[in-house]
Amino acid sequence: MKKNFFGKVAYSVMSASLIAGLLAGCGAAGSKSGGASGDVIKIGANLELSGPVASYGQSIAQGIELGAEEINKNGGINGKKIEIVKADNKSDAAEATNAAIKLTSQDKVAAIIGAATSGDTVAQVQIATDNKTVLLTPSGTSPNVTVGNGGKLNDYIFRTCFIDPFQGNVAANFAAKELKVKKAAIFADSASDYAKGLAAAFKDTFSKAGGSVVAQESYVAKDTDFRATLTRIKASNPEFVFIPGYYEEVGLIIKQAREMGITVPFMGGDGWDSPKLVELAGAAALDNTFITNHYSSEDPDKTIQNFVTAFKGKYNSKSPDAFNALGYDSIYLLADAIKRAGSTDGAKIKDAMAQTKDLQLVSGKITFDAQHNPIKTATVLEYKGGKQVFKTKVNP
Repeated sequence: MKKNFFGKVAYSVMSASLIAGLLAGCGAAGSKSGGASGDVIKIGANLELSGPVASYGQSIAQGIELGAEEINKNGGINGKKIEIVKADNKSDAAEATNAAIKLTSQDKVAAIIGAATSGDTVAQVQIATDNKTVLLTPSGTSPNVTVGNGGKLNDYIFRTCFIDPFQGNVAANFAAKELKVKKAAIFADSASDYAKGLAAAFKDTFSKAGGSVVAQESYVAKDTDFRATLTRIKASNPEFVFIPGYYEEVGLIIKQAREMGITVPFMGGDGWDSPKLVELAGAAALDNTFITNHYSSEDPDKTIQNFVTAFKGKYNSKSPDAFNALGYDSIYLLADAIKRAGSTDGAKIKDAMAQTKDLQLVSGKITFDAQHNPIKTATVLEYKGGKQVFKTKVNP
């Protein structure tokens, strides 16, 4: 069923006609399904609001809040207002599990948005499945989020973002075809599914494009001194370094690499996307670096610019990052599914979510494939003077 939540509006991203669709679409107003109580539909937000990757969770929460505020301001869903129930998983998998238990058994939410990372999302899968509660991760990119051991689909699990192999492929093709490099090094977190997934996809695609991986090194999360490994990478004379990690380590790696005279381009994935990266690396060190990401606030697309205007209006002129956009898209994605389901029953929301087709959101037009992964575009950004600059879009 084709939807477009972003029509012609003056100050809001939602169009009046589609708001009306949301109001009319949830059929059984008196439904006693989970997550609905009186005039409220409860949506859980299981996010990293503190801990090592709090920047991601906090940004997602801001996007969710803006989207829910817009929907509620225009009457909610079938006259019911969305209530966001937040839970801080503290950037820890065990805490994410506990939060999921609380949200499903105590708060009785209709669905859960979160977590930001793949590991904290996977930690919730069994709880969500057992309770027949849709779990939508805005940014958990690892393939094993929606498909478990043995290739079995996790029926109640979905994602708003694209997956790791796609990011790795985009980065490899960008390095080979746009930057014209032939020799690359890979420096990845050895304990991160996210990093390993991107690294594997990059290596495979880069090799097929005629490139050579001349060094492949690893680090561990929370490491702070990377000079010994960077010395080995430098000795291999790469023309490009791929670092599929999170901002806390990446910022220090880039800073130390530049101090050691490694001037070649660096590139990573959406895990770089945090204001903290610039603080850690320094604006000058980030020049000649690139990331694959879900959207750019500088993209001239009208849907994106409507969102940027609304976000800046709510958050004191702050320019929204990709995690803000993915949080925002996630609440609208759930609202669309609940509307089409005509119920807050988990099984019905799950079925409606799986049938999502050509839904225009800020981060792209979403159609779910058979593995609950959205088919959507990726954006390549370049850092210049500490700012992200829109480079290009890449279709799947």
